[in-house]
Amino acid sequence: MGEELNKWFKVAIEASRRYGGKIMVLPKVPVRNLQDFSIWYTPGVAAVSKEINADVDKSFDYTWRWNAIAILTDGSRVLGLGNVGPEAAMPVMEGKALLFKYLGGVDAVPLPVRAKTQDDIVNIGKAIEPAFGGINLEDTESPKCFYVLEKLREELKIAVWHDDQQGTAGAILAGLINAFKVVGKRIEDSTIVFIGAGASNIAAARILIKYGVKPGNVILVDSKGILHPEREDMDKLMLTNPWKYDLAIKTNAERRKGGIKEALVGADAVVAASVQGPGVIKKEWVKSMNKDSIVFALANPIPEIWPWEAKEAGAKVVATGRSDFPNQVNNSLVFPGVFRGALDARVRTITDEMIIAAAQEIANFVGDKLSADKILPTMEEWDFYSRVAAAVAVKAVEQGIARKSLSWKEEYERAKEIIAASRLIIETLFGKGLIKDLLSDLT
Repeated sequence: MGEELNKWFKVAIEASRRYGGKIMVLPKVPVRNLQDFSIWYTPGVAAVSKEINADVDKSFDYTWRWNAIAILTDGSRVLGLGNVGPEAAMPVMEGKALLFKYLGGVDAVPLPVRAKTQDDIVNIGKAIEPAFGGINLEDTESPKCFYVLEKLREELKIAVWHDDQQGTAGAILAGLINAFKVVGKRIEDSTIVFIGAGASNIAAARILIKYGVKPGNVILVDSKGILHPEREDMDKLMLTNPWKYDLAIKTNAERRKGGIKEALVGADAVVAASVQGPGVIKKEWVKSMNKDSIVFALANPIPEIWPWEAKEAGAKVVATGRSDFPNQVNNSLVFPGVFRGALDARVRTITDEMIIAAAQEIANFVGDKLSADKILPTMEEWDFYSRVAAAVAVKAVEQGIARKSLSWKEEYERAKEIIAASRLIIETLFGKGLIKDLLSDLT
């Protein structure tokens, strides 16, 4: 397993050197002669600026703002790497921008910033609002990320979300909806354990409760053990991490104490997003769970327990964060469609209800293919992104937070056309040799 990872590390470094990054900016208007510049620049552009000055919402009609987002990060919590800083975060943000374009047709600008405090990030977000239709917060450490998201959602009038929170939470919810169908249990009445109480699991717990899971049936375990109101660090948590504190008060109706072992006894499902394994979750602990249990071991690249070990211990449905195992739970299933729908509806915010609508659409897409080894679509089944976009846009219209009213069919057809065009542009550039094949000798 280590040799395989080292191979991909070497390939990625050499490929990045050869290409000089993953993305670029291209014009999308015709430039045939000097007169065209009179339209796109001076003197014609002055009239466009005057129109927008009179009504700033026309910036969504006349500029790329309708389809543009910023991927904003301080590089303080890059997945699997930790606090690497903004420069080292850039390759990850470029990769995210590539996925946004190829899977969602969204123009995403990587924006790693040097910010000392959480308020610095908030102020940067506020300052760049006029340039974008949305902001995707990325790879910012907890609990700072909760504060930044809350403040920007309160103060901005565009789509703002934190993908490590809401994107991962949406993918987890979609996976659990179908996993509980497979095992024949009601998610609303089941006991669900979260191992790890960082950004993704705190957001996932909150979304599941909003979806209908009983708060008392949720149990969270952090590095110090099971969360419960009597834990000795509660006063400190109330001040330093009110989001985790809130869940400590609401969840764990049994007031269980201890660690992972104690939390898993009689549980129906476990969602682990903690440290790399194997051995974080032991086989005998999975055996103590209820019959036909569900195990999501999402640490990358090594899950908290190997899938085959979880199956041997009695788990019926097992998911990981990896594409080379069945049932990959990854936020890449969520963010392209969510932002496609949010941008097309020109939303003023992204709500929990929109995330739930996205998760339900992702789960529904699996349809009659549903099985223990097929609870989610893959990125190759790209039509579901258009369906997610339609579900999100319709929910935004229902909630009164959309500037533009779209029906499900209108948004589905629009999103499908935009995403297909983005893929075709990339494939055409490659076919014409304008995107060169510099990888053939590396893979």
